[in-house]
Amino acid sequence: MDTHTQYDSVNRIKEAIPNMPKIHESADVIDELVPKRLELASILQKTLEPEELINLFAQELGRHIPFDGLTYNFAPLDIAIELGRITQHNCSYELLITEEKQGHINLHRDSQFQERELAIAENMLAGLLYPLRNTLLYQLALQSATTDPLTGVKNRTAMDTSIKREFRLANRQNSPLSFILLDLDHFKLVNDRFGHLIGDQVLREVAKVAEETIRDSDIIFRYGGEEFLILLSGTKISGATLLAERVRNNIENLQLFPDLKMRVTASMGVVSMKKDEDAESMFKRADSALYTAKNRGRNQVMIDDSV
Repeated sequence: MDTHTQYDSVNRIKEAIPNMPKIHESADVIDELVPKRLELASILQKTLEPEELINLFAQELGRHIPFDGLTYNFAPLDIAIELGRITQHNCSYELLITEEKQGHINLHRDSQFQERELAIAENMLAGLLYPLRNTLLYQLALQSATTDPLTGVKNRTAMDTSIKREFRLANRQNSPLSFILLDLDHFKLVNDRFGHLIGDQVLREVAKVAEETIRDSDIIFRYGGEEFLILLSGTKISGATLLAERVRNNIENLQLFPDLKMRVTASMGVVSMKKDEDAESMFKRADSALYTAKNRGRNQVMIDDSV
C-alpha cells in the first residue's frame, strides 16, 4: 500500500471520529497502525454480542497501549459497558459512520495519554467501527422483532422464549418463579367512548408505569390487546403478590386525561410455579386467578397458591 492510500485511510478515521485530536501522521506511524487495525477488524467479526465485542476490543487495545479503564454507551439499546477503573485522565470519542451514531467510548488512565498512544487508540477505534455497526444493527433488529410497537415492552414472541428459558433455569436451580397476569378493566368501554387513539395512549401509560414499578430482573410482556404478563424469576408467591399490589395501585393512581374524567384500573392473577409444573399449566392458573379477580369486582389482585 503506498503512502497516499495510507494517508487517505487515516483521514477516513478522522471522518468517522470528527472530534478527535490531531494525530501524528508520519509514514512510520501509519505503517505500524494500518496492520493493527486490519487485524483487529478480523478478530471483532467473530461476535455480534456488544459486551463481548467491547471486551475483545479492550483486550486487543491493551496489547498496544496501557490504560486502566474503558466505558462504552449506546443509548438506543440501553447499552452501558464499564471495564476496569474510572480515572482522572480520559479521552472521549463519539463514534460515527457517515453521521450515523455508533455510541460513545472513553479510555481512562491515571496518567495522560501521549500523542503516539492516541494515534494507536484512534486507529484501533477505526477497526472497531464497522464490526460495532454490524453488532448494533443486529441487536436493533432483535429488539424490533421482540418489542411491541405500541407500548415498547416485550411482545408475545419474546414472552414465549423468555418463559421457556426461565422454566429451564428454575428447574435446574430449584428456584422459585412467578407470573403476574394483568388485564385492564372495562378497556373496551374506553375505546368505545373515547376512541382508539385515547385507548392506545392508555395502554402506553399503563405499560410505562408497570415497567417503572417492577424490578430490573422482572420482565413485562404485552401478549394480548389490553393484557400483560410480568415474569418474575427467583420470586415466591408472597413477593409476587406485593409487587402486583404496587403495580395495581400505581395504575389506579394514574392521572390520565383529567378533562375526560377517566379512571383506569387493572385486575391481576398471581401464581408461582409448582413442582414439575409446565408453563401451560401455570398460565392457566394465573388466568383463573385473574378471572376470579374480575368476578369479585375488578381492580384487585387474586392469587392461586395451591400446592
